[in-house]
Amino acid sequence: MKRKTLFTIDAQPYRQSIPVYGYFFGSEKKTLAVMGAIRGDEFQQMYTAAKLVQQLSELEAAGKLADDCGILVIPCAGQFSMNVSRRFWPLDNTDINRMFPGYEKGETTQRLAARIFAALKGYTFGIHLTSLYLPGDFVPHIRIMDTGWQDNEEGLDFGLPYLITRKPHPYDTTTLNYNWQVWETRTFSLYTKATDFIDEESAQEATDSILRFLACHGFLKDAALPAGALTQEIKENNLLTVRNCYGGILLHCRKVGQQVKSGEIIANIVDPYTAEVYEEIRAPHDGLIFFARHAQIISAHTILFRLIPQ
Repeated sequence: MKRKTLFTIDAQPYRQSIPVYGYFFGSEKKTLAVMGAIRGDEFQQMYTAAKLVQQLSELEAAGKLADDCGILVIPCAGQFSMNVSRRFWPLDNTDINRMFPGYEKGETTQRLAARIFAALKGYTFGIHLTSLYLPGDFVPHIRIMDTGWQDNEEGLDFGLPYLITRKPHPYDTTTLNYNWQVWETRTFSLYTKATDFIDEESAQEATDSILRFLACHGFLKDAALPAGALTQEIKENNLLTVRNCYGGILLHCRKVGQQVKSGEIIANIVDPYTAEVYEEIRAPHDGLIFFARHAQIISAHTILFRLIPQ
């Protein structure tokens, strides 16, 4: 393993420059790049990348990386936002993951995106450990943008329970995933259960899935890995969205990964002053809870759940 300073974050007031490190394994060949946290609340994504660094170090020391395999892992490029507890860039509240491929002469987040992208370009495969714009918990899964350049079959090699394909919207064209694909890297977004707290079990599940992917493509030799799941492919627009009609305190009755029946109560919205139940949130269909919003106070007409219909 070699640790290198890829670039520094210099634009924060009254603070020293922050180095962004890359961890390199194997040969000089650009086989796989893994990007961890870009936003300031992606603690789970940073931790998952750190776990991957740990396990790749052990595998490399044991001689189990293929000779023609070169891997880069960047655990975090959002340290400044993390340090001040802000999801987005603190000075102007912009999202670095909406600034790719970046612009070296532009605003701060455009310059940061350009430096991140410069480090990641040219790899055969790319994995972004990312989070959704909605705060909540997921069933761990692989997500692929349906750009026409992707290979969905390769998403099955992670051995995660679900593979979600998504038709890109105009605002997706400035994300890392989309631009990586434009620059001919076969790209996957990997979602674990959590974002702003550490979930050890799903972090290990994600790490194991990346190692399974490497093993499936012949880049790991004789590595003992947990068996993967039989992956179910789902189009994102087939997921069922559940919203509320009234605002108030959100109390969940069911969790991510649980099976529910049509009409079953999965959450309640209660009066914040009297605890009276304003609204019972019911499952619109038999299915599995794929995503659950977590919030103490919720506004009306908010996405609370996404279900996989069954």
